[in-house]
Amino acid sequence: MTLLDHLVVPVASEADAKATCDALRPHLGAVERVTAVHVIEKAGGAVDKAPLEKRREDAAEFLAVVESEIGGSVAVDTRTAFDTDVVDAIFAAATDAGATAVAFRPRGGSRIVRLLSGDTATGLVTDPEIPVIALPDPAEDD
Repeated sequence: MTLLDHLVVPVASEADAKATCDALRPHLGAVERVTAVHVIEKAGGAVDKAPLEKRREDAAEFLAVVESEIGGSVAVDTRTAFDTDVVDAIFAAATDAGATAVAFRPRGGSRIVRLLSGDTATGLVTDPEIPVIALPDPAEDD
């Protein structure tokens, strides 16, 4: 078994799903399975950001992008998770799927935006439950 055998790949939006697949594509030769996860963040007692059904539809669209982008090269599973903590949901999905690592593409944004929104990347790499791989941005290789 290798680190890349079964990756959990979180995706936040359609654009993020495409960019993540672009970053993952050069490494697919070493990957046996990808489980793509979209986390619908619950408000924890407060009013949710959007109606749940709309958020489920959006999640299905984001996850379908992963299937269409890399499904011809590697086995792809998709999951929608619900949690008040995105990082906890990603690691729970990884545990449930039996993943060997989490692979993600760090997203941009200023420090203040990351601070206010809760920096998921920092949460993923701080005290991870399984290995975490930050995928490079393939656009930076040009």
